[in-house]
Amino acid sequence: MKIASISEIKKELKQLDSEEQLDLIFQLMKFSKENKELLNYILFESIDEENYLQKIKHVIELEFDALDNRSWKTMKKSIQRILKLLKKQVKFSKNTETEIELLLYFCEKMRELKFALNRNPVILNIYIRQINAIDKALLKIHEDLRYDYQEELERAREIV
Repeated sequence: MKIASISEIKKELKQLDSEEQLDLIFQLMKFSKENKELLNYILFESIDEENYLQKIKHVIELEFDALDNRSWKTMKKSIQRILKLLKKQVKFSKNTETEIELLLYFCEKMRELKFALNRNPVILNIYIRQINAIDKALLKIHEDLRYDYQEELERAREIV
């Protein structure tokens, strides 16, 4: 089965009246939790990006506080779960500065797990990949903003 392109879908949506468009939105919300989360971000969170950023940081902090460190495997899985949550929120925002802020915060929380970074190469590799992701994201923003984040990035590199 061939799926229509975005432009074809867009043309078709323009032909629908607002009530029919609203019905389609409700169907999308019911179908996928991620669609509902995205719609929630667009309607309520995108208005105040700084507040959104603080909420996500708080969630990340709670997740790190609840980190299961009984074994390396469970610790790695927990860190990957936190990272997956963070990446989803970045995807909703589409703001490079938000991505950099959240990744730097993630790295800061990882640095607090110093024993794990120094003793487990898998966890260290997760950390290094996030540093590289920050480097790539820094190239997308203005030089003045890049300079502001550079100092924090250098602190994050110190552990490696």
